[in-house]
Amino acid sequence: MKNKIRYILIFFLSTATFSQTVSLSEQAKVSILTCGTGPESYAMYGHTAIRIQDVALGLDVVYNYGAFDFSTPNFIGRFVKGDLQYFITNESYIDFYYNYQAENREIIEQELAISPIQVKQLFEQLNASVYSNERFYTYKFIDRNCTTMVVDKINNTLGNQSIKATTSNQSYRELLYPYMSNFYMKLGIQIIFGTKVDQPASRLFLPYEFKTALSKTRVNGKQIEKSNETILKARPTSVPFNWLNSIYSLIGVLLVLALLGKKWIPIIYFTLAGLLGLFFSLVGLYSLHDELLWNYNILLFNPLLLFYAWYSFKEQKTKTKLVGKLILGCLAVYLVYMINKIHLEIVWPFMVLQIYWLLKNVLKKD
Repeated sequence: MKNKIRYILIFFLSTATFSQTVSLSEQAKVSILTCGTGPESYAMYGHTAIRIQDVALGLDVVYNYGAFDFSTPNFIGRFVKGDLQYFITNESYIDFYYNYQAENREIIEQELAISPIQVKQLFEQLNASVYSNERFYTYKFIDRNCTTMVVDKINNTLGNQSIKATTSNQSYRELLYPYMSNFYMKLGIQIIFGTKVDQPASRLFLPYEFKTALSKTRVNGKQIEKSNETILKARPTSVPFNWLNSIYSLIGVLLVLALLGKKWIPIIYFTLAGLLGLFFSLVGLYSLHDELLWNYNILLFNPLLLFYAWYSFKEQKTKTKLVGKLILGCLAVYLVYMINKIHLEIVWPFMVLQIYWLLKNVLKKD
């Protein structure tokens, strides 16, 4: 991911170095570069790029579809809405290599067994994108990112949909889940996603999944992968277990809230949870991200909790119990629906706390 200043420098530098009129030699070759993950949110899933080399011309350039501009006005709002513009850049391979070396992220290179004509065709398509308005595209988490754009370019060059997902027996959510090492980031992402990420992963959208698919793909009976080599190894790092960044801290906080026994604590909790559910309900109307639509987690962070909190605050016992029963019913439905969902293991503490507080109130005799 590059900022605006670097993009401008790269753009003008590459314009002077690699023009669209360059004619590749028969020695030119194409590789897919799969880059390792990083601690930043944008690097959490890795990265995919295309490398084109031509020893005869002294050309060695990497094309990236993962660039964006942090200084874009209303950056966060546009990202949430789903109309943030990403763009393709090109840079020298050595600059690309040193950048990932500095970030301690591995690079795996897979050379493709395609003809010189196909290499030239791909090179021309990539340059056409870089030096025109085609370089901009609207980012979509699953359907249009640094990996899917490369997949589409390679498939277009091959003339068919040769490279396909090999993990359709898993959902998008199940593929994403292991990449999220930060517990609270994982929690936030899992509860904001809706039903789309529970669908079978028919789209190649993750770098390492694409790498695996390339190794298995055959075109006209021949393997598309000519070679597979780790050209940059990341230094081993060990991250000590952090209790504060784990489910144990969440359980601890919720347990303390339950044991304190103060009347105002459930009221504040249910108000915040209800507001979160209201956000989940409305963000789908605002956002163009399909991943945020039909979010069944509103059964857990239920907007009805706002009414429950209000009636509890006003000590309207009859209405409080009625709404509480409705919410318990929603939680029962949620539990049944979540039985086979991978993120049940991180949301269950909220379910237990809510059921405890609700039953305590609903079963209490007047």
